[in-house]
Amino acid sequence: MNLLLLVLFSLGSNKIVEVRWTDTAPRIDGVIEDVWQKADSVYGFVQHSPYEKEIPTERTIVYVLQDKDNIYVAFRCYAQNHKLAANLGRNADNVTLYIDPFGSKTTAYYFQVYANGGFDDGMMLDDGRSEDNSWDGVWYHAVKVYDDRYEVELKIPFRSIRYRKGLDEWGINFERYILNNQETDYWTEVLQIEENMVSKYGILKGINPQATGYYFELYPEGFVRYDKDREEEGRIRPSGSLNFKWDLTSQTTLNATILPDFAQIESDPFTLNLSRYEVWLDERRPFFLEGKDIFRMSDLGEGKGFYYPLNIFYSRRIGKSINGEPVPILAGLKLTSKSEDWSLGALGAYTDSLRYLEDDTIVTIEPRRSFGVMRVKRKVLETSNIGMLFSGTMADKDNYNYVIGLDGVYRSGMNQLILQGALSDRNKKMGWAISSAYFGFVKGFLTLSTLEVVQDSFDVDDMGFVPWPGMKKFMLGSGPFKTYQRGFLRNLFIAPLIVVVQEPGSKNWSKVYAFTINPNFRNRWGFSLNCNVGQYFEEGIEYLQRGINLSVWGNGTNYHLNFGGNYSYGYNYSREFLAYQGSNWFWVGYNTIPRTRLSLSLNNWVEWDTLNTIITITTKATPRIDFAITEVMNLGIFNEFVTEIPATNLSKTELTSNRVGLLFSWNFLPKSWLYIALNDHREQNEDGKLELQNQIGAIKAKYLLYF
Repeated sequence: MNLLLLVLFSLGSNKIVEVRWTDTAPRIDGVIEDVWQKADSVYGFVQHSPYEKEIPTERTIVYVLQDKDNIYVAFRCYAQNHKLAANLGRNADNVTLYIDPFGSKTTAYYFQVYANGGFDDGMMLDDGRSEDNSWDGVWYHAVKVYDDRYEVELKIPFRSIRYRKGLDEWGINFERYILNNQETDYWTEVLQIEENMVSKYGILKGINPQATGYYFELYPEGFVRYDKDREEEGRIRPSGSLNFKWDLTSQTTLNATILPDFAQIESDPFTLNLSRYEVWLDERRPFFLEGKDIFRMSDLGEGKGFYYPLNIFYSRRIGKSINGEPVPILAGLKLTSKSEDWSLGALGAYTDSLRYLEDDTIVTIEPRRSFGVMRVKRKVLETSNIGMLFSGTMADKDNYNYVIGLDGVYRSGMNQLILQGALSDRNKKMGWAISSAYFGFVKGFLTLSTLEVVQDSFDVDDMGFVPWPGMKKFMLGSGPFKTYQRGFLRNLFIAPLIVVVQEPGSKNWSKVYAFTINPNFRNRWGFSLNCNVGQYFEEGIEYLQRGINLSVWGNGTNYHLNFGGNYSYGYNYSREFLAYQGSNWFWVGYNTIPRTRLSLSLNNWVEWDTLNTIITITTKATPRIDFAITEVMNLGIFNEFVTEIPATNLSKTELTSNRVGLLFSWNFLPKSWLYIALNDHREQNEDGKLELQNQIGAIKAKYLLYF
C-alpha cells in the first residue's frame, strides 16, 4: 500500500492543489485555526535526500487559501521520529514555499521560514538551476513550536509580487528540511541529479488575485559616517538618500535611487592573485541586486564552474573603487517587466567625477559618466529562451564603451545548450567574442563541453567582465553519473577531460588532459578531485603544465565544513617567472553555543622560485562570531589577518594587513533596517609597522513607506 501511495504521490507536475476562497483572513500567529479546515490540503511528500524517491520519515501537511488581497499558506510539520531543531542562531528545521505566478516554468519566488523564527526570500532562476536571494518582498509569517510538531503560517500580499493577470493556474512546490537526519522532502519529486526544476512544479489551481492598485514603495535613508585615512583627519559626514519602487502594473516595476550611499559595510576580502586576469567581485548594492536576473547573459546555473558566460554587463563598474575611493553615484533608474514569454529591462545611472588636489592643481582620475543597459529576452519551447543585451558607458564622444550581445539557451530536462555572441566598441576599437556550452547526457554519459573565442580587440573593461581578450578555448569531458538508492554513496561522477587552449599573445595551441572524480556521500559529505597534465604555451614559454586540485565538503547538524587545495606548475604573473605554486583553504562554521555561530576562514598561498625553493607563504585568517539577538536582530564581528612568511622561516613572519569589522543589523519591519558598522583597515608600511589605511564608522537607517 505504501509503495502504491508513493507512486501516486510522485507524479511530479500532475500534482494539483486548489486554492479556496476565505472571507475570514487567518490570523498569522503560527496557530492553524478552524478557518484552515476549508482549505485544500497537500501531503504525499517524496524524499530527495538522503534516500531518493523514498517516503519521508515525518508527515507534512500544507494548506492554501486566498482572499482578494493575499494568498495564505500553512505548514503542519510533525516531529515524531526526529527531535525538532528550533534553537535561535543555529541550524534549524525549515520549510519553503515556491510559486511561479507567471506560468513561466523557468522563474519562481521562494519564501523560506525556519522553526526558530528566521526567514528568507528570493528568486529561483534558470528553471531552478540558479538562486537569487537579493529579492526582498513584503510578506508576513509566524511559527509556533509544539512537543510533537511545529506550525508555520505565511501571508503573501498579491501586491508584493509580480504575476500574470488572468492566469488562474500557478506553478507551486513545497519543501521541508529536517535537520537531525539531514532530510530534504519535496511535494513534487526532485531527483538528486536535478535541481528543484520550476518546469516540474505542481499546479496551484483557481488562483484569482483581486487586489486593485500596486505598491508604491518609498525608501528614505539617513546615515552618519565617520571617515579617517592615513592622510586626512577624521571627518563626520551626515547625509541621506532617497529610493523608490513603483509597480506600474502586476508585471512592470520602476526603481530609482538618488544620491545613494553605496559604501561597503564589509570590504571585499583579501585575495592573492597570481594569474594574469582580474578577480571577480560579487555585487552587494541593493539597487543593482534587485532584478539582476534580467540584466545578464544566460548561464548553466550554480555549481557549473567549468563555464563562464560573456558578462558584458558587470554592475561593479558603476561606482567602481579607484585607489580605495568609490566613484560617487548621483542617480540611477531601472525599469523591468515580465510576462509569460517576455522579460524586458532598462537601466540607467550617472556617476560624478573623482578628483584630488595635487600642488594646487585639481587632477581628475575619473570623469563624469553615464551608463545604460537594455535587455530583451523571450521564452521559447517552454523552458528555453533567446535574448539580446546592450550595455554602454560614455564620458564624452572620445571616451566610451559599447557592447551588444545575443544569446540563447535550449533546455530539455537536465540537458542545456548555450550559444552567445557579442560585439564591442571601445573608443573606436572594435572586436567580437563567441561562447558556447553544453551540459547534459549523451548516450547515458554526463557530458560537459565549452567553446570560447575572444578576439584580441574585444574590450569591455569599462562596462563588463571578460578579462581574457585573445583567448581561444575548447573543453570536452564525458563520463558516467550514477545514483545509488542504498549504501554510503548517494551519487558518483567520473570523467576524463581534454582542454585545448590558445593563450592571449601565443600562436601555439596547448593541450591539457584531465581527470575528475566527484562522489557525494549519504552523510552529506563529498569531494571533488581533478588532475591535469599537458604541453602548454604561455608568455613565449613552452612547458609541461601539471596540477592537482582537491575540494572536500561536509555538512552536519551543527557544522558546515569546506577545505582543499591545489598544487600546480605554471606561470606566476605576480613575479613573472615559471615555477610551482600552490594554495589551500579551510572554512568551518560551527553552531554549538546558543544563539552563536563561530566560523573560521583560512587561506594559504605558497610560491616557489625557478630553483624549486619556497620563497613566500602568504596566509589570510579570518575568525568571525555571529550572534543572533533575536530572529531579526544580529551582531557580527570579524578580524582579517594577512601575514607573510619569507621562505619557510616562521620566526620572520610579518603581519602585513589587519582588518577589523563589526556589523549590527536589525530588520525591524519588512524591508526596513538599522545598521551600525565599524571598520578599521591597517597595512604594513616601509618601517614594518601597521599603518592606518582607512577607518569607518557608520549608522544607517532605511525605512519602508508603501502605499
